[in-house]
Amino acid sequence: MLTMLESAVTVPTLTMVWFILVAVLWLGYFFLEGFDYGVAMLIPVLGRNEKEKRVIVNTIGPVWDGNEVWLLTAGGAMFAAFPGWYASLFSGLYIPLLLVLVGLILRGVAFEYRSKHPDSRYRTTLDWFATIGSFLPSLVFGVGFANFVIGLANDGLHWNGSFWGLFGPFALLGGVMLVVLFLVHGSAFIALKTRGVIHDRAETFGGRFGWVAAALVALFVICQNVFWPATSEFGDFRVATWIAGILSILAILGAAFAINKGRDGWGFIGTGVSIVTLFVGIFFKMYGNIGFAQDESVAVTDRLNMITAASSPTTLTIMTWAAVIFVPIVIAYQAWSYWVFSKRISTKNIPDEVEPAA
Repeated sequence: MLTMLESAVTVPTLTMVWFILVAVLWLGYFFLEGFDYGVAMLIPVLGRNEKEKRVIVNTIGPVWDGNEVWLLTAGGAMFAAFPGWYASLFSGLYIPLLLVLVGLILRGVAFEYRSKHPDSRYRTTLDWFATIGSFLPSLVFGVGFANFVIGLANDGLHWNGSFWGLFGPFALLGGVMLVVLFLVHGSAFIALKTRGVIHDRAETFGGRFGWVAAALVALFVICQNVFWPATSEFGDFRVATWIAGILSILAILGAAFAINKGRDGWGFIGTGVSIVTLFVGIFFKMYGNIGFAQDESVAVTDRLNMITAASSPTTLTIMTWAAVIFVPIVIAYQAWSYWVFSKRISTKNIPDEVEPAA
């Protein structure tokens, strides 16, 4: 039995590499799309008139669709590298993932069609599309990854839990925490990208809610490490998850302090580091078990984990070469696009509406 257990938990190198790459893609997505979601949720909060709302939308206008590519890439990498993982999540968690899809559709419609009609009611409706479409994925991802910390029930083949069973106290804490954290991340980005009244409002919002985000992150990290420590047959990562969690708390505290002092750049870096280290801790917890609670009645070699869910070594080898070639190109292009649109904007940069000729 011991020999079988040891062979079952010996993770092949390529499998480990691709778990790390999938984690990196998710980290990049939450860092980039996190402020994207936050900015969109703040449109009705910080914008008092059409010009101010256009300033807020324009801060992410050139980059929001590029940020979403990270989600597509993360999902594609899961499908190709861990088809068992992908199939289980996308079949069992159909309703939550449908909510994410609905949110992304609402966001896309809002950003693409907002400028197509001058009527204020039309634009207000689309602004709420963007806000709701950003709130839904933020909440669902927070609830989802909190459940990965707890461990999704499975029968050795796929998830066999219930939809309502996903909304426990810790999962709801994860959802609220991520929404607030994205709001602060978004406000820091708006403050970094704007001048004038929008900048001041974003700074005030981020300074106030930064402390709320810090409290929620601290509560989440403590609950995660006390009640669901990162130990399994794949290794003991309790020290690593504590370190990542503490860094996340310190980063969001530093961000709140920096925003209150008017240090927009440091504030944005702080919120970003907090998000990244928070999810680093979660992925340490998911290592090996990929977010599933292992049923002791199921044989070790038949459990749903990152070994049994992985593709063949040939597939992983081909994917590795493709990633080595194309991932740096994508990162370089996206970095260039951020550099091109790096200047601050204000209502002075927004032209007045011109009524069409009769």
